[in-house]
Amino acid sequence: MEEAASASDFWDDSGKAQRAMQRLAALREEVELWRSLAARIAYSLELLELISTEDDEVMVAEVAQEVAGLERELARQEFLLLLSGPHDKADAIFAIHAGAGGTDAQDWAEMLLRMYLRWAESHGYKTAILDSLTGQEAGYKSVTVSLSGRYAFGYIKAERGVHRLVRLSPFDEAHRRHTSFAKVEVWPDIAEDIEIEINPDDLEVEVFRASGAGGQHVQKNATAVRIIHKPTGLVVSCQNERSQVQNREVAMKILRARLYDLEMQRQAQEMAQLKGENVDAGWGNQIRSYVLHPYRMVKDLRTGHETSNAEAVLDGRLDGFIEAYLRSTIGENGH
Repeated sequence: MEEAASASDFWDDSGKAQRAMQRLAALREEVELWRSLAARIAYSLELLELISTEDDEVMVAEVAQEVAGLERELARQEFLLLLSGPHDKADAIFAIHAGAGGTDAQDWAEMLLRMYLRWAESHGYKTAILDSLTGQEAGYKSVTVSLSGRYAFGYIKAERGVHRLVRLSPFDEAHRRHTSFAKVEVWPDIAEDIEIEINPDDLEVEVFRASGAGGQHVQKNATAVRIIHKPTGLVVSCQNERSQVQNREVAMKILRARLYDLEMQRQAQEMAQLKGENVDAGWGNQIRSYVLHPYRMVKDLRTGHETSNAEAVLDGRLDGFIEAYLRSTIGENGH
């Protein structure tokens, strides 16, 4: 890759070149990590040989500290083996859709958005809202977000499915307990790396004015784009970029990711049928319950992982749930 990057025509396609340089930087970082670990181990072994001839308490403490650090780093690398799927290192696109529950569900969708944005911020990921449809009173009917950073898809894929909230409704005058649902969809952002043929005749493209909270129009010109893929019925839209061209490009990127995801689901279903397994390849099943009344508990129904600190989870502390899910997939995906 370094040899290719030094070629005179390497930057003729700037987009392709930038992606290649990003991959090269990631590979360099990975190689350097293992070289560094090898050097630290060699240094520790040298110290151990000296200790066998000289009883030096300071040196013993130094080696013990270094070994503890090496063990922590190796444990971290072992965990990253759980993120060895074909697209786990890729950026991601995720969408949150309010389900049954009216205004409460739309508010729940906004609470989930805040939770994921907080989680992303704490891990140094970049986020951008690509499209959103706000509720009439509160929250979102749907919102689509890009998530950029190493292993973004590998981690956030643990969140796809239906999330259930039980609480005393702030929108009910009698302050009764309500149950709300929201669905989270996740796709790897690999539109530039995959070949998906889309027939222009299969697309219905609509342009409209972008709207803000409460539905009021925030632009005079029609720059927002909605694309309908007629063969599958998929609908994608983008309204957060400055121009109609940019919004169309982003919408097409989301469409490619969703079409790729549909194909992966189809292949998974075929494989399950060949193996004789009764497997639902869809991701619409309820995965987690968040109970705020009459007690406080967040429980993942796939892994059994739970905590009574619901406020911390809603504030973005998701690592325990994500790691429990990833560990539960060992053997399931060939890891």
